[in-house]
Amino acid sequence: MSRSHKANHYGTLVERKAAERYDLELDRCSWHNAKRPDGKPVEIKAAMYRHSDGQPEAFKLYDQYHEKLSVANGWYAFGIYRIRGQGVEVLEWEMRHSSRLPRIEWHGGGKHRNAQQTKISIEQLF
Repeated sequence: MSRSHKANHYGTLVERKAAERYDLELDRCSWHNAKRPDGKPVEIKAAMYRHSDGQPEAFKLYDQYHEKLSVANGWYAFGIYRIRGQGVEVLEWEMRHSSRLPRIEWHGGGKHRNAQQTKISIEQLF
């Protein structure tokens, strides 16, 4: 399984745990993953806790989706996880309104999703 496929797999597991924790209905449209009981959209972002490989821990956001989430008065659910057997253990959670993020600086994301991207480090949220 490729690293990208693994990240997608673990991200999906974090989405399920976020749905349980925050009473969300999973609703995977193109720009958000779930909805709150009040109908507000939620984008669930996962970052793996890494302590040995030296890579920075970060949540990746895309400008097009962030803009739609902001216009819809939406939220983010951020989860830091580590792999446990075939699953994940979420170590920390943070739920934030889309207007309450650290300062964002968008940059080119290559051909990925035809969007600008940014990375928010774990330290900026927790």
